[in-house]
Amino acid sequence: MLYITSLQNFCFLIKMIQILVVDDQSLIRQGLKALLELDPELTVIGEAENGQIAIQLAQELHPDVILMDIRMPLMDGVAATQEILQKLPQTKVLVLTTFDDDEYVRAAIDRGAMGYLLKDTPSEELAVAIHAVHKGYTQLGPGIVKKLLARSPLPPAKPSPPPVLQELTPRELEILHLIASGANNREIAQQLFISEGTVKNHVTNILNRLNLRDRTQAAIFANTFLLK
Repeated sequence: MLYITSLQNFCFLIKMIQILVVDDQSLIRQGLKALLELDPELTVIGEAENGQIAIQLAQELHPDVILMDIRMPLMDGVAATQEILQKLPQTKVLVLTTFDDDEYVRAAIDRGAMGYLLKDTPSEELAVAIHAVHKGYTQLGPGIVKKLLARSPLPPAKPSPPPVLQELTPRELEILHLIASGANNREIAQQLFISEGTVKNHVTNILNRLNLRDRTQAAIFANTFLLK
């Protein structure tokens, strides 16, 4: 099944984020389309029911972000992600699935997915994640960071903290610890009684000061140098 909306040229003009939804369940695709398009900066330009069709549509439509399911007939999301990113490296893939098995998480990230979320993610958080992935940030659902860290080899002895760590404020250190625990911006804001915008500013400062690319690197950094 192929589905292409008529908004592709229009969304190009107003710089909307163009999304390809890949899921083997039609109701899921329809529901995601309806929810995502509540955000005026998001539009679904295509739908695919398996990895093979996803590859075909990705090459035709050049979406900004692909919401990719994992288990699908004919070709799964992991294999499709790898092939799409080999051909369209500028496209961002955000996995959205019901499965959080270690093997799936690791395989998806290793093959280039920029994020891994579960389907019980609230719609507003999914929209935020799409915006973040589009900008090049990694987005991982609660508990996913811990799964990645559990599979990462750790040094036998904890190295001394780098001097740059002293540049962080006490509040930034608090937020860095919470990032390491897998908390998202909303959860951090609620726990520290500050706004999500303030959290975003702190996260940006942390990444810049520590010369880190994204939240995943920040979590690994914190687990290496801060957590026992």
